[in-house]
Amino acid sequence: MSRVQHPVENSHNGGPVSRSWWIYRGTGQPLPDIRLADVLPPPPGWRAFDGGPVLPPVPAESAETDRRLGSAGRTTSRQNPHDIDMINTALLLRRPLLVTGRPGIGKSTLAYLVARELGLGRVLHWGITSRSTLRSGLYEYDAIGRAQASLGRGPAALADGGAEAAPEGGTGARIGDFVRLGPLGTALLPYELPRVLLIDELDKGDIDLPSDLLHVLENGSYDIPELVRARHHEGQARVFTDDPDTTVTVTDGRVRCRAFPFVVITSNGERQFPPAFLRRCVRLDVSPPREDQLAAMIAAHFRDQEGRHDDMIRAFVERSRQNGGLATDQLLNAVFLRTAGVREDEESWGELLEALWRELSGAP
Repeated sequence: MSRVQHPVENSHNGGPVSRSWWIYRGTGQPLPDIRLADVLPPPPGWRAFDGGPVLPPVPAESAETDRRLGSAGRTTSRQNPHDIDMINTALLLRRPLLVTGRPGIGKSTLAYLVARELGLGRVLHWGITSRSTLRSGLYEYDAIGRAQASLGRGPAALADGGAEAAPEGGTGARIGDFVRLGPLGTALLPYELPRVLLIDELDKGDIDLPSDLLHVLENGSYDIPELVRARHHEGQARVFTDDPDTTVTVTDGRVRCRAFPFVVITSNGERQFPPAFLRRCVRLDVSPPREDQLAAMIAAHFRDQEGRHDDMIRAFVERSRQNGGLATDQLLNAVFLRTAGVREDEESWGELLEALWRELSGAP
């Protein structure tokens, strides 16, 4: 197996930085002429999985990636070496990356940076709310829809979730037609390369959700009980996934990964997670972006604007320091107004900045 040889690049303090073991370099630009399968070392024995058969390549990155990162090929800035260390550690150990930090500093963006640079395709996004459950992340089953479809064909064999056979020569609905895998469930399908899964703002969920995740993240597999009960009638079920217009075959109701997904779990630090959960994660506390990173972000989103907003960046960083932290999209909003022709010599400009750069604590 060949190893990636990266050129020496500059860190945030101007010193040379190069790690021979890095696969992800933190540039946010696709690796040129490198296939990840050729450079990613095998997993540790205790994190190796054998799901199959191997599925076809995943969908390419979506418009959501451009929306978050800007167009590929635009100017980018190197991440902190420590952050890159932790991301590569999670990648090599096949462990979730728990990313903490104040709101709005780009924690969830890490998932899209990794997916773009390593060519891992569309990011699977599971946004956590107070109603999120482990099952909602794994799959959804439309029991009512299936019952209605069954009644439309005649007496339904629904006891214990059993599948009703389609009439001879007919094309009746099967149980798999009513199952849709969620983002977590899709990420654990047997792909050759890791899927990138973003579990966003885990601390918004129920207090038991992190503990519920432990078994799935440790074992890299899960069962769909409705398909397990129907396996004697419908051993192979074709189900929908979280990717648009995509289906896969699930055998005997069991899903097991082959390449453990690269899981980014974000937290605003609003809750303490159980020690058992923390022990199974690689932890990264993200610092606020530097001026050069903010400049690169603007260049990535606004064509031909590199170096034209350094004064605004400095003012934003100072305001962020005074207000206890601002979100990066507050800076992007101000730059957009400037590039859209809002006159800064008008009295309204200062009022606009006051409104746009209001502190995040919710104070009036």
